[in-house]
Amino acid sequence: MHSSTLVLSALALSSQAVAVNLTATAAADVAAARASALTLSPTSNVKGKAFDRFVVIWLENTDYDKAASDPNLVWLAKKGITLSNYFGVTHPSEPNYVAAIGGDNFGMDNDNVNNLPGNVSSIIDLLEDKGISWSQYQEDMPYSGFEGKAWINQQTKANDYVRKHNPAIIYDANTSQERLAKNKNLTQFYSDLEAKKLPQWMFITPSMQNDGHDTSVTFAGNWTRSFLEPLLDEKHHHFMANTLILVTFDENHTYTSSNRVLGMLLGDAVPKKLIGTTDPQYYNHYSEISTVEANWNLHTLGRWDVGANIFSVVADQTGDTNTAWDAATSANPTHFFNTSFAGLFNSDRQVVTLPPPNTKLVRNGRKVLGRIVRTWGDESLQNQTYYQNTVQIPDGMYPPQGWAN
Repeated sequence: MHSSTLVLSALALSSQAVAVNLTATAAADVAAARASALTLSPTSNVKGKAFDRFVVIWLENTDYDKAASDPNLVWLAKKGITLSNYFGVTHPSEPNYVAAIGGDNFGMDNDNVNNLPGNVSSIIDLLEDKGISWSQYQEDMPYSGFEGKAWINQQTKANDYVRKHNPAIIYDANTSQERLAKNKNLTQFYSDLEAKKLPQWMFITPSMQNDGHDTSVTFAGNWTRSFLEPLLDEKHHHFMANTLILVTFDENHTYTSSNRVLGMLLGDAVPKKLIGTTDPQYYNHYSEISTVEANWNLHTLGRWDVGANIFSVVADQTGDTNTAWDAATSANPTHFFNTSFAGLFNSDRQVVTLPPPNTKLVRNGRKVLGRIVRTWGDESLQNQTYYQNTVQIPDGMYPPQGWAN
């Protein structure tokens, strides 16, 4: 199929309702689906340059200062590295989750039931290309591979699982039976831990209560410490197997201020000399992708992942160079990352195309994944790309050059 046809296919897919259950279903229906749901727990042992396992835990909607003063998060930060200039890329929640695995928010400015078409790749494609195992653990997800919009607590009727906080499920490329089977309830984390079947890359989303969305940072901090404290000290289940853990927030709470959030790096992959230190380098959610790419020498997505700063503790081992961005991190910043630029998933619908990845980008020898090049490498499409190998990402105030405002 010609690349231009693929773009048209992408547009068609993105504008149609997807044939899955997009609302919480009746308890009986969920119970029936749960009985036959496939669950997979792949393992691998691909050695990395700075870590062999990467764990991401996201909390919700908290300003940096408030998060940095929570007693339980302070306790955790003392066990690792505080990232004092870590930023969300826009508001609200869903586009940040999308960005963290796909390298762009695609103009998304809402928490709708959005679907990235099947020819848009994510970090999952990069991991599988190198044989690196992965799973997502979503607290209170009713069964592995559930594609519904939400699932509420059947006893309290409180919000529990929401699709908008599940990054992989938003990409149609990740909805094959095999990939859905790696989207699991958080209870499966403990089963995999006990069975020594934890993957090398994992994304963990607490419930709407435990991530602080429907409660508070105090509630979220308590949950996070309770979850991590035994794991940080744990030995015999092999969780600490050269493991790097990122704890951060999707976005801040105060939309009128710079979208800076607390980030921290934990785990036995953090050198002892760096425990209790602060890293003031500029990072954002794209750094989650670039750091993993650098560590395992993966291909790239050809989006904002290519130029994103790599966590210094890892860049020191991979030979990558990071770049300061004073416009984002100074006392009087000009870039706030509080709104999304125009795009296919923007509510105003000014733009009806997807930006092609820049298939010519190279970062420290890492090139764009071959499948992406074959899909998007046509010269007519490359003339439409806005991605560059730079740490300076766009937002609503500073949209991509040549792109719609």
